[in-house]
Amino acid sequence: MPGCIGGGNGGCNMADWTEALGMLAGVLTTIAFVPQALHTWRTGSARDFSLKMLLLFVAGVVLWLAYGLLTRSAPMVLANTATLLLASYILSVKLRRG
Repeated sequence: MPGCIGGGNGGCNMADWTEALGMLAGVLTTIAFVPQALHTWRTGSARDFSLKMLLLFVAGVVLWLAYGLLTRSAPMVLANTATLLLASYILSVKLRRG
């Protein structure tokens, strides 16, 4: 298949590579938010976060999740569900404690 890593047709499927790329991107972007959530949990404060940023970020993640559901993209749904949980936790701490 032209454009497929490794070339030829030795079982290489572009859809598989695309799905794997999406999963890797989702894992990396979700993991990037974990230290922020851990810091918030340990300190009990989200003072370092801008409320506007958190509101916009959570809204964006909700829209990406909706898009993933509508397009039936497992990587997008999984990554954005996990990120939404982490970001929503931080937002809830920000709203309750500052």
